[in-house]
Amino acid sequence: MSTGVKLSDGRVANRIENYSKFWDKDLKTDQTGDKRLDNYTEVVNGYYDGATQLYEYGWAQSFHFSRFYKGESFHQSLARHEHYLSAQMGLKPGMRVLDVGCGVGGPAREIAQFADVEIVGLNNNEFQVGRAQRYTKRAGLENQVRFTVGDFMKLSEKFGPNSFDAVYAIEATVHAPTWEGVYGEIMKVLKPGGVFGVYEWCMTDDWDPSIPEHKEIAHQIELGNGIPEMRPLRMARDALKNVGFEILHEEDLAARPDPIPWYYPLEGDIRKAQTFWDYITVWRMSWSGKLVSHNFIRVAEMVGVVPKGTWEVSEQLKVAADALVKSGQKKLFTPMYLVVSRKPLEN
Repeated sequence: MSTGVKLSDGRVANRIENYSKFWDKDLKTDQTGDKRLDNYTEVVNGYYDGATQLYEYGWAQSFHFSRFYKGESFHQSLARHEHYLSAQMGLKPGMRVLDVGCGVGGPAREIAQFADVEIVGLNNNEFQVGRAQRYTKRAGLENQVRFTVGDFMKLSEKFGPNSFDAVYAIEATVHAPTWEGVYGEIMKVLKPGGVFGVYEWCMTDDWDPSIPEHKEIAHQIELGNGIPEMRPLRMARDALKNVGFEILHEEDLAARPDPIPWYYPLEGDIRKAQTFWDYITVWRMSWSGKLVSHNFIRVAEMVGVVPKGTWEVSEQLKVAADALVKSGQKKLFTPMYLVVSRKPLEN
């Protein structure tokens, strides 16, 4: 069922336009942090209303990072990243699986076909859910993959206890006001013995918020990605344990000594493109690619093709890209802290 939400809707346009009000440009006196946490739904929705089509332009339908093998195409690496999560979780045919923060459903469709599981994708953004439903119908997977609008901080109200054999989240739960809150909800909807796999966005142990440069990088990641608050990796691990999960496997995939770094598509250096088609993806982040998109979005907003505020969100995405590259180079941030946990049989 389509949500009927369009970018031309006044409500959507208003959320995009209001997004920047949740941010204080003065990093020394950030008075809006608590406001962002309290209003995380509006922060995230305002961001993704404006960023979704920009993400699809640069990242297709799987809004996440991945590792790269030498010579591997961009889209192959995205699929392999999803397959790796599925394999580490031990997903088996017939399982009922929840995708928390499903975006427009790229990973759900890929994992459903890879592992032959039934997937329910949950997203708080109606615009993205509508697009996910259309893409899934086009792929002929509507009987295996479905999507619903809902708040991941209220999963137990939405689905009831012990509803899923497995749950995963790919670069989504960083948007939660607290990790304990969202992980606790995931614990409730999992069946006893069920598995939770997550690729989490975290600041690494090398990140020190007392260092102004480190604090500024984290703030730029927050602003450019619609994140209420960036937190260190150890807090994610502690949160999983605090709500009762048994950790089966954990690793920071970004810490692997890969010859091709996870952030290379954001650098805009076409010399590093892995395949012919990847030149286009990488070019979009080059100075000339940014100039073209900058002017196109500005004109599209002026003539009403996209809502007011979209151009500003696109500018914030540039801030995010620069911060992500810098934090990746300095090993201050990871978008792929992988943890696979189990809900105890007796909980």
